[in-house]
Amino acid sequence: MALNCGIVGLPNVGKSTLFSALTSAPAEAANYPFCTIDPNKGIVDVPDPRLAKITEFIQPKKVIPAICEFLDIAGLVEGASKGEGLGNQFLAHIRETGIIAHVVRCFDDPDVVHVAGSVDPVRDIETINVELALADLETVEKRLTRTERETRSNDRDAAKKAQGMLPLLQRLKDGLSQGTPARTLGFTDDELELMRDLHLITLKRTLYVCNVDEGGLEGDNPLVAQVEKVAAGEDAEVIRICGQLEAEIAALETPEERAEFLAEAGLEQSGLDRLIHAAYHLMGLHTYFTAGEKEVRAWTIPQGAAAPQAAGVIHSDFERGFIAAETFHYDDLLALGSKQKVREAGKLRIEGKNYIVKDGDIIEFRFNV
Repeated sequence: MALNCGIVGLPNVGKSTLFSALTSAPAEAANYPFCTIDPNKGIVDVPDPRLAKITEFIQPKKVIPAICEFLDIAGLVEGASKGEGLGNQFLAHIRETGIIAHVVRCFDDPDVVHVAGSVDPVRDIETINVELALADLETVEKRLTRTERETRSNDRDAAKKAQGMLPLLQRLKDGLSQGTPARTLGFTDDELELMRDLHLITLKRTLYVCNVDEGGLEGDNPLVAQVEKVAAGEDAEVIRICGQLEAEIAALETPEERAEFLAEAGLEQSGLDRLIHAAYHLMGLHTYFTAGEKEVRAWTIPQGAAAPQAAGVIHSDFERGFIAAETFHYDDLLALGSKQKVREAGKLRIEGKNYIVKDGDIIEFRFNV
């Protein structure tokens, strides 16, 4: 399972610059709207220092990190849901993503044109949210028409199901028609499950990425404060990134050079690493490891996944023929120094089908097909 994140925002807020830094494979970036015509896709390693530590105790032939996919989607403008700018074709790309990273411009620079003529984070967020809500409204209205017809069906079960859906669809319609994201309308988990097949954009969890200048990374920032206030009302997360700084870091050739650059800048990790980790958290994902002489590898699973589900990420045969999971934790390996010492200390366990895999577990699966 891979993290899948769509990068959205108005034109000229720094989306393509961030994407280029993330992937170190430059997307076309220019100082005019709609420079990005097709959604750029990039596969990025998930930074996890535990991998390097594991290899100090279990020397493999290769190391394979977990990955995430980022889509850099063309800048949306007012009227996108009706075809303005590059229109609905890009809204379709957003529906394919697991979460949304909404890049918001929080810096002043007269040399970088703002599509609306001035820097106003709240206005910019509202513009994007309204367009996404209107796109979802079209979907909901079509389903509402169909569902109303189904309430008159001769199939009693189908009619009953349709009757149950009508109030939810009407709530969605009322909220979306006001430009309100569906995720803020207070639906229960059961209601969200009923709406899953609508694939609504505004139900996706959103991470607001404040693109600041280098001086705005720390301390009070009035523009960032405006974004934080909006995010608080949506139960969304906010991080700060300096796109230009991240581009400079990405241009460095070696991990050592990047670490030195960060140290000189007084940063513990890059903004892009924080972006990836925040996106991981929003999607409810975590990592387990397999470790042996052949390879040490990180695997991404949903939080709460049982051992057979975790095994299925490696191969469907592992899940189908699951017998048991031989597991111990990264912290125990770090503390004790070897798998043998972990075993001697009684920290290595044999777990069955009901075991919930923890972040940082190191597992060897037993299976038979």
